[in-house]
Amino acid sequence: MIGTPLLGAVVAHLAFWVLLALGLVSGEFGKGRAAAFVGFWVVGFVGIPRIAWWTASLVTSWVAVLDIVLVFFVLKGDVRIG
Repeated sequence: MIGTPLLGAVVAHLAFWVLLALGLVSGEFGKGRAAAFVGFWVVGFVGIPRIAWWTASLVTSWVAVLDIVLVFFVLKGDVRIG
């Protein structure tokens, strides 16, 4: 059984890769910007847990921030809910 934090992490990582692919396919940004986002993801995924023993839980927040930036770049604004 999975908990809410794990589910949130899975959704954040899935949204990151989907938004990255959508940005590349739609032509909203090129390979250089996509490589920069992947670089930021790698820095967060590999680097944040190495800062201290308690920072591993911040990786999901890092990916969520990257998701927000990708939404602004790819969808040209915020997502309307409701």
